[in-house]
Amino acid sequence: MLVNLFLLIVAAKEALSCARHDNSQRHPHLGKRQTTTNPGRAVTDWRYEASFNWGLLNPNYALCQQGTQQSPIALGLNQGISQAHQPYFEGYTGNVTGNYFNWGYGPAFTLSHPEDEYTGLPSMTFDNETLYLRGWHLHAPADHSVGGDRSKAELHMVHVNEEGEEGAVLAIRLDPGASPSPFFAQLPPMIGFNDTTQIMGVDINPRLALGGVNEFNEFWTYQGSLTSPPCKEGIRWFIARSILFTSVDQMKEILGASTYSARAEQEVWLHQINV
Repeated sequence: MLVNLFLLIVAAKEALSCARHDNSQRHPHLGKRQTTTNPGRAVTDWRYEASFNWGLLNPNYALCQQGTQQSPIALGLNQGISQAHQPYFEGYTGNVTGNYFNWGYGPAFTLSHPEDEYTGLPSMTFDNETLYLRGWHLHAPADHSVGGDRSKAELHMVHVNEEGEEGAVLAIRLDPGASPSPFFAQLPPMIGFNDTTQIMGVDINPRLALGGVNEFNEFWTYQGSLTSPPCKEGIRWFIARSILFTSVDQMKEILGASTYSARAEQEVWLHQINV
């Protein structure tokens, strides 16, 4: 009994909120890649297959059950698009260097930066607030549905404030199309969900993802939460109305490197959709 309690406490301490994106160490040899063991994942005491039950697993997950702005939610074309909170991406310029890995559920990337310094990262501004891209990761299938349909996968670009606290997520739905996606074409080969490899010193252009959805010229937005325990609220979500299309082969590679990671949709409450 005591052993089981100890294991639960350890798991609770190690539980992550989506990809932790705290594996941001700079590459020791500029211009060269290095393969290491991935520290960007952790043992958890929860599973996506039972996301309806998270609030009962751990007192630290109370918001998952009691929160008023939990994510994801169902969206619809009849809701129109947002005329408020327009994001601007002047801080997304050129390539960035970071660490490419699998967060245990799908491909992920953490941008390199000095410890506790985020203002040098690509930035987005909305409502006179500037936030910084800490990293991105994939969920499969998509967290958010539109008109009752879930895309094959969803890209989450996580933005933090100057203190490194999550403040906004750009969500981009992914489906297979006719042509390869330039964003995914620039990545190394996919790292599987059961592979702890990490490739450090990878250069990518994150703006290619924005270009795939017309720079978020049309989007839904709402006040929500992280989509895994502890389900922190106060997150501004932007969901692109456009879909980022990949080639069939790219999507097969994405899905082959992923495992189920979609939280059950939450009832709309105080989310202030497009307000």
